[in-house]
Amino acid sequence: MARSLWGRRGSPRLRTVALIGIDGSGKTTQAHRLAEALTAAGHPAAYHRNAGGRRWLGRLAHRLGRPDAQRLVGRNGLLAVESVLRWLAIGLALLSCLVTGRTAVMDRYSACQYASIRVHGGQRWERLARAGYRVFPAPRVTILLTVDPAEAYRRIERRGTDHESMRWLTSAATAYRALPEYADFVVVDANGPPDEVSRRIRAHLAEWLPDDPPSSTAGPPGGAGRGGPLSPQARP
Repeated sequence: MARSLWGRRGSPRLRTVALIGIDGSGKTTQAHRLAEALTAAGHPAAYHRNAGGRRWLGRLAHRLGRPDAQRLVGRNGLLAVESVLRWLAIGLALLSCLVTGRTAVMDRYSACQYASIRVHGGQRWERLARAGYRVFPAPRVTILLTVDPAEAYRRIERRGTDHESMRWLTSAATAYRALPEYADFVVVDANGPPDEVSRRIRAHLAEWLPDDPPSSTAGPPGGAGRGGPLSPQARP
């Protein structure tokens, strides 16, 4: 208890941490684990999944006999729906954590939308999205989980709930690296086992998390990683 109280007084408040990356990188698993670890360490946290609705639209498209969401609503329609739904999800998550005082652990953030727009080739939409998402504060730490597209593809096929093409995954990985915010991301290699990536994520958040984490934390199956030096965004 004394250690937890010291952490609250001696460390700056971790209001928001975001996990981003291509589909199959393990964002959901690691975001759940991180929210639980922060809460156990005395920093109450809440998990928030800021989905853009693309998976739901894809399922709807299949039911209606279309191959994918873009064939259902068109590229511009898809980008509009995705941008608005993600904006609303992020806004509600931030508002919830402002009211409750909990740390917001974000499974996806605005960078995910910018990367999606770039993969779709909608440069005009990126300018509009950035104007709309500018109202949201940048997370104190943004963790980019990187994974080989082939490994991400295998994970997606294993879970069996949706499908992504290798072309899409490769383009999305490139889009994240090309974002102007990339220099501020904490980059974690997510090709390994989930426990390994959890340890490496915790190492980047040592200000708020104890040095002796449990070997495994509950959460849905997903990705993992390897960390590098702490980025400027993650420093106090």
